[in-house]
Amino acid sequence: MRIIFMGTPDFSVGTLEALIEAGHEIVLAVTQPDKPKGRGKAVQFSPVKEAALAHKIPVYQPKRVREPECVAYLRTFVPDLIVVVAFGQILTKEILEMPKYCCVNVHASLLPKYRGAAPIQWAVINGEKVTGVTTMRMDEGIDTGDMIMKTEGPLSPEETGGSLFDRLSEAGAKLCVETVKAIEDGTAEYTPQNHQEATHTTMIKKQMGEIDFAKTAEEIERLIRGLNPWPSAYTFWGDKTLKIWKASVVEEASGLAGENKKANPSIPGTIVQVGKDSLLVQTGKGLLSLKEVQLEGKKRMDIASFLRGYSLEKGLRFGKFLPVTPEIPKDINK
Repeated sequence: MRIIFMGTPDFSVGTLEALIEAGHEIVLAVTQPDKPKGRGKAVQFSPVKEAALAHKIPVYQPKRVREPECVAYLRTFVPDLIVVVAFGQILTKEILEMPKYCCVNVHASLLPKYRGAAPIQWAVINGEKVTGVTTMRMDEGIDTGDMIMKTEGPLSPEETGGSLFDRLSEAGAKLCVETVKAIEDGTAEYTPQNHQEATHTTMIKKQMGEIDFAKTAEEIERLIRGLNPWPSAYTFWGDKTLKIWKASVVEEASGLAGENKKANPSIPGTIVQVGKDSLLVQTGKGLLSLKEVQLEGKKRMDIASFLRGYSLEKGLRFGKFLPVTPEIPKDINK
């Protein structure tokens, strides 16, 4: 099939590569414009652009694909199909009706649940037990089109946003190839979504990573995994940011609570126990055991290594603009 491929991030690349390997003719790759990145503001290509150029596929980067001149340019490629995977722009009716067959979207959730942005991270944050990928025939709504195929699988207790991203990217690539074949063979079935069951997700923003210790330990632990690797969950130790990369939930035992009365464990964010290789923090319900952290300006390390370099005491409280007693010492390993 003659396919126009639309995508931008790493998640999209696997599907592009799979379609090429399956023998389809990718006549054009459409991706977001290049953006400056880093302190030097060097221009960085999107992952899809890099992959397309490696395969000598023409690349098109419109600021607004809905503009008439953009639509006219796409039409010159006479596509049988347009495949969209995390492109980042909304397609107009003109584009949706342009291909011989349809526009197919690969969406990283089991629709109609988790329409919208960041379904992968939200599945982890919300504690879903099962998630997957859906291919659909796009319409003018946001993730509202008829479903074509699905693939699903369980989330492990250690699942992070990053690990689920990788798994669903691979699953989505395989599912898209199967979907395209079914469309070409005339065997594809199109199932309308039950809009009453739809849920919508919002974009992930950096400030969402700030931990509210008044929430339950279970909620915070899921947030930590869901925002790993980006934007990461964090709190504050005095005036420094402390990223928390890994944690576990500890049920609050009466003996531990009694032992730590002086630490005022009723206040969320308070350290209630410090061991050689453990650090427990009070939450709104239960205790959070920090496993892997990163202090601002320092490398990521397991909690045992962190505690060898910094002195934290029971009763200290994490949080924004909270005083630290004692003051953060310099790294004693220096």
